[in-house]
Amino acid sequence: MRFKILASVATAMLILAFAAPASAAEVAQGKCLAFEAGKSVSIDEYDTSISKENKYGKTTGKKLTFDISEALVGITPAPGDILRIAYDQKGDQLKALRVMNVTKQDLMTK
Repeated sequence: MRFKILASVATAMLILAFAAPASAAEVAQGKCLAFEAGKSVSIDEYDTSISKENKYGKTTGKKLTFDISEALVGITPAPGDILRIAYDQKGDQLKALRVMNVTKQDLMTK
């Protein structure tokens, strides 16, 4: 009985020790400037100062382009749509993991 418990604890410790640490993705939100299916999406980044007047925030003036070649893309974006993008940054490259079209999701709930 003790051997089974020790073996279970040892196995659990090994799994935890060798498990890859999960890294949290960054998130950006902004107005879609351009979309190329399977290639890239560009946005005018918004800040997080959300109010009644600025439902999605205000522009920061930064134009960001994301590689979406391996990303999960929800409702296809069009220029002018507000997008929320989860991404990882590798050097200068912004690699999108998920692209959510906030504008069209909001319309679907009405």
